Order: sequence, then C-alpha cells, then structure tokens
Amino acid sequence: MNFLQTFAVFGGTGFLGRRVVRHLARQHKVRVISRHSEQGRDTSREEARIEPVQADVNDGASVRSAVTGAIGVVNAVSLYVEHGGQTFRSVHGDAAARVARISRECGVSRLVHVSGVGADSRSRSPYIRSRGEGEKAVRAAFPAATIVRPCVMFGPDDAFLTPLVGLLRKSPVLPLFGRGRTLLQPSHVDDVAEAIARILDTPKPAAIYEFGGPDILSYEDLLRTIATHIGVKRVFLPMPFAAWHALAFFSEMLPQPLITRNQVELMKIDNIASSQFPGFRDFGIEPQDIGHVAAAIG
Repeated sequence: MNFLQTFAVFGGTGFLGRRVVRHLARQHKVRVISRHSEQGRDTSREEARIEPVQADVNDGASVRSAVTGAIGVVNAVSLYVEHGGQTFRSVHGDAAARVARISRECGVSRLVHVSGVGADSRSRSPYIRSRGEGEKAVRAAFPAATIVRPCVMFGPDDAFLTPLVGLLRKSPVLPLFGRGRTLLQPSHVDDVAEAIARILDTPKPAAIYEFGGPDILSYEDLLRTIATHIGVKRVFLPMPFAAWHALAFFSEMLPQPLITRNQVELMKIDNIASSQFPGFRDFGIEPQDIGHVAAAIG
C-alpha cells in the first residue's frame, strides 16, 4: 500500500493503540483518535505522518469526522472499570458497533476490532459478556471486520507484568488466584501491534485472529518464572477467589484501582489462544518471551 493512504486508530494513545500507531506510521498516514488529542503526538521520526484527532466513540458525529477518508480503522478502545455512563456494554458493545457502522457507511475497507481471548456473550461476567456481545455487534454492522483477540498483554508500562515484578521484588509472600492453576499465554503488546499492522496490509485477512505468546504457564508457574528471571525467591500462598472479589470491590473505589473485579473474573478461566484460529506465526512473527522482558523491566 502507498503510505499516503490513511488509517484511523481509536484508542490510539492507549497501551496497545500507541504501538499500533507506531507500526502503521512507518508506511502510512495515521490518525490517532482519542478524547484528548494533545496526547496523540509522537516524537518519533514518523511524526509527520501522525495526526492527533480528538473524537469520542460515544458521539456519532465525531466518529464520522474521524474516519472520513480513511481506508482502514482500528478500534482499540477498552474499559476495565465502569464509572458513570461508561459501562462495559456502552464501550465494548454500543460504541464498538457505532464505530463499525459509521466506518462502513464512510467507505472504510478494513476494520480491525480488538477484543480479547475468552470473550463470551454467554458469560455471567459483565466484562467478558460485553466483549462477546461487542464482537457480534461489530460483525453485524461491518460484516468484513476482523476480530483480534490477544491473550493478556505485557510490555513496558503495562498493568500486568510491571506490577507483578514490583510485588515480587518487595514482598516475600504473594497470594495466588485460587490455587494458581489458571493457564495463561501472555503476549507482548508490541507483537500484537505488529500483527494488527500486518492484518491491515493483508489482502484477505481472516475473520478472527488469536494471539498468544510462546509459553503456556499456570499462574503460579508464571510467578515462579518471573521470580527466577529477576533473581528472587518467594513463597506463594493460595487465596480463595471470594477473597479476591472482596478485595477488588474495595479497590475499585480508589482513583487508580490495584485490582478490579473483572480482572478477578478473568483469572478464573484459562487465557490461551485457540489453535483453530490463525495467530502470530501466520505473519512470521516470533512472539517474545515474558521471562526475559520481566528481567529487563526488573
């Protein structure tokens, strides 16, 4: 594709979105869509190709303005704690459908919707259910949309690995989610961003991709792996999920919650990529190992 073609990235200043912007800006013009456009400016050498745009996924007119003239759109907007009118359903469902519908109406040829492994419209968890409902709403509004489901993502400044490294360095004893047997396949955020950029440059992408890292570990084994790479020895104690839910309930009252109830719900189910969907290796991407990244962060 010619780099003069324009892509729009909703949530372009977020943890995943800003990496998607960086990868796309190597060859294309990119609109960084966020509610606070001043945060969208990149200082890299691709800066001239990046255009910060202020828009709100809850406002149809601003969405239309943001996507008009774009050949492709990425929706990387997500919500982890409900507050006010911002609910899981409004963000993952209603807003996602709005972006998809308006993108189709504006002649956008490619739409990548970022969901997550484990999304299930039948789940009892409001967060997990909204992810599944959002996927269905997006495909109904934009039938050719591509759904991207990353496993839990890690990387510099993340909300997963960085706190774990900090806890392992400070505390001699760490509680486990349940008995620590939930299986995880963490994916590096930059690998996911690169894959999304490649999807947008693929003539006929698949309907769904699931991206998981090179290792599948139980939560306890994951903690032990990280501890080994940062050079510490720790004791791990089982902690019932009911206790975690209580802790998360009070944590969500803080301006920046240490843990949320949806995170606890996610830790009840295995978070691994399914072999029935294409993933990293379909793009020639060798996913990065969490242990070595943990050592670099630590």
